Amino acid sequence: MSSKLFGIDFGTSVIKIYKKNSGVIYDSKNIIAVADSDRIIAYGDEAFDMLGKTPSNIEITFPVRNGVIADIEHMTSLLNSVFAEIEKKHGKIAGSEFIVASPTDITEVEKRAFVDLVASSNAKTKKIRIVEKPIANALGAGLDVTNANGVMIVDIGADTTEISVLSLGGIVISKMVAVGGNKFDENIIANVRKKHNLLIGQKTAETIKKELASAVVPEDKSIKVFGRDVVNGLPTEKEITAQFVYETISELLSTIVDSIRIVLEKTPPEISADIIDGGIFVTGGSAKIKGLDKLISNETELNINVCEDPGNTVAIGLGRIIEDPKLDCLAAGMRQSFYN
Repeated sequence: MSSKLFGIDFGTSVIKIYKKNSGVIYDSKNIIAVADSDRIIAYGDEAFDMLGKTPSNIEITFPVRNGVIADIEHMTSLLNSVFAEIEKKHGKIAGSEFIVASPTDITEVEKRAFVDLVASSNAKTKKIRIVEKPIANALGAGLDVTNANGVMIVDIGADTTEISVLSLGGIVISKMVAVGGNKFDENIIANVRKKHNLLIGQKTAETIKKELASAVVPEDKSIKVFGRDVVNGLPTEKEITAQFVYETISELLSTIVDSIRIVLEKTPPEISADIIDGGIFVTGGSAKIKGLDKLISNETELNINVCEDPGNTVAIGLGRIIEDPKLDCLAAGMRQSFYN
């Protein structure tokens, strides 16, 4: 295995890059700011800080949507900017080997797009492999996916939730649903406008979610937020309660729970016994929602394990594959077709 080896998690919200023997060397928002259609003025966290504040000639875009590349041109520009930043600290990237984490429940064409992206970038490499994201996720959660014990992992990402059952280093069953952290934010924005006549932005909605979101009936808690009054158009302040947020996101959480039940119903009986013993493992940024483990446990009657660092499990799992030669075979999804 090459010493110049990188793992990339192209999340809808965040890009994380792991380098062999160095750990995670890049962790920033997957977003780009482009002026006059073709001039990059910012990317990553710097571009995210501009969200909702730009003039008409500056476009802010998230190039990855629903787990797949939606804007290849801007994604290529963003990746080249990231590689240039990394090269300043870690040396030349050209000719390196890459392992890219990809969702399972997407088409082969959509998976190939990740390979094409890296191959056409300034990395100038043909050594690109794909690892199924649920496998990297499980490894990052500290699980052994190479033996015959089945495990279930639920990854609640920005745009999607991927529910997977793994055994013997492969995917037994997987289901992706279009519910994630961004959908929670969208519902909060819509309901704040409907109930409070207040226009708020995406970042404010995300703050509300982080502070108040709960999957079970919440405690009496509230925060004050600023926005624009729909009636008179003036800046104003409103108080948002945890109960309001609970009612806003409860239907979306029910969709996730229902999808978990569907996957459990389709799981082979022998693996079902393993899941009863080990429980369900929950990862992803929205795994931190208060009481989520209790909600899923109540509906499935299974133990729920929320990972200690749920937002970084894919990157950690990529690191395990990169650092442990015994796990290298797990990235063999496209090994037989090293990009050429």
